[in-house]
Amino acid sequence: MSITTAMCNSFKQQLLEGKHDFQVSGSGGHTFNIALIKSSPAGTYGSATTNYSDVTGNSDEATGTGYSAGGNALTNLGCGLDASTAYVDFSDSTWSSATVTASAAIIYNTTTDGGSSTDDAVATLDFGGDKTSTNGDFVVQFPTADASNAVIRIA
Repeated sequence: MSITTAMCNSFKQQLLEGKHDFQVSGSGGHTFNIALIKSSPAGTYGSATTNYSDVTGNSDEATGTGYSAGGNALTNLGCGLDASTAYVDFSDSTWSSATVTASAAIIYNTTTDGGSSTDDAVATLDFGGDKTSTNGDFVVQFPTADASNAVIRIA
């Protein structure tokens, strides 16, 4: 099917409802995970994606040595403001000694708060093609956290 890099529409509404807390990791904020989506997924992922379970329900999560279902917990380095754009800064995420192929990823909130579930989608990331590691590090490198590049930003 198709994958686009997008902030999920359901996330935008839930953000206004106070269901996502982006305080720095370890400071009381929510836990956000990043899960890999396999090559040639059956589902369509982008702004209409609502939950991590959309991926698992379509059997579209990547599999491989060194990769566990649910993905990695992200380290949230905090939020910032660049002129009139707010953004979130995450550390890069690494699966060590992994043999896995993925074409995309989903960021989701694993914390239940204010009526949200444990798999609320935040954003989908299209890698622009298959990315593979063979008994090496599979790294999702986040762009510079600023008004033009951060994965999650509100202008």
